[in-house]
Amino acid sequence: MSVDRPLVVWSDESLAIVDKPAGLLVHPAPGNPGPSLVEELGPLLGGGTDPDRPGIVHRLDRETSGLLVVARGPEAHKALSAMIAAREVTREYVALVEGCPPSRTGRIDAPLGRDHRAPERVVVGGRRPRPAVTHFEVRERLSREALLDIRLETGRTHQIRIHLAGIGHPILGDAQHGGELARRHPARPPRLALHAAVLGFAHPVSGEPRRYEAPLPDDLAGWLTALPRSSTT
Repeated sequence: MSVDRPLVVWSDESLAIVDKPAGLLVHPAPGNPGPSLVEELGPLLGGGTDPDRPGIVHRLDRETSGLLVVARGPEAHKALSAMIAAREVTREYVALVEGCPPSRTGRIDAPLGRDHRAPERVVVGGRRPRPAVTHFEVRERLSREALLDIRLETGRTHQIRIHLAGIGHPILGDAQHGGELARRHPARPPRLALHAAVLGFAHPVSGEPRRYEAPLPDDLAGWLTALPRSSTT
């Protein structure tokens, strides 16, 4: 399967903003063959102690599209990593989920840890759970789905996917965490219906506020347009 190339939205000597296509790994990983963002960007990246992950300060799942900030040198890598740890980077997503939450807005506070029986899996609770908080707002109600705007307060592995599945509204196309609801839904999305739409932070060198937005890519946008809307107002 061919994968689109990442788009460098903006860059300077310290960092770059990248729009990652779905299907592209952020960095090489055991058991996950295929091209990666690190391989595609090559010498643009720098900083950090892991030679397999130069410049990487946060990640998106392979099937998630959208925006990341990457470092181009050690000083920027250190500063951006500290900002993310201090929750000073705004990360907002768009997701299409099964059903619709009963309230227009919500806050999910459910620590995530490693499954005791399958350590490769992340679950609510689990071994050595770490705080995880996700905020959501219903943007649009469809006939049997809802389009949500999501803001991360923390950034744990698969956090959005696990949290939304945990409240009974899994992301469509999420075979790993969505269970039967997501797998057997008749809408059949082209891939995981999750997109990193907004990234905001203060530039680690100049302090200038920066905010970037990425519209839904064509695969999700076209599919979403074709879904039936609710007949109620």
